[in-house]
Amino acid sequence: MQEASFSGFIRTLFYILAFYYIVKFLAKLFLPLIVKKVVEKAGENFQQQQQNARANSWQKTPNNDEIIIDTANAKKTRETKKVGDYVDYEEID
Repeated sequence: MQEASFSGFIRTLFYILAFYYIVKFLAKLFLPLIVKKVVEKAGENFQQQQQNARANSWQKTPNNDEIIIDTANAKKTRETKKVGDYVDYEEID
């Protein structure tokens, strides 16, 4: 059975702190670059989607001779839900 020594504890604590500060330093160094790349890629994807949407909308120009009337939604009446009764009250001093 092994026993823990004080010097082993200090060494382990040193390694943990060194690892923490190295990761913190590297994050400050590389994280802005990574975030910049991600934002640029998202911007490119957004522009590509906009261009695709514009191209699709120009291709789908409707014919002026054709009129479509959707009567399925016109027949339905909207119902209001009754949540409860309104109770009028007065304050008593």
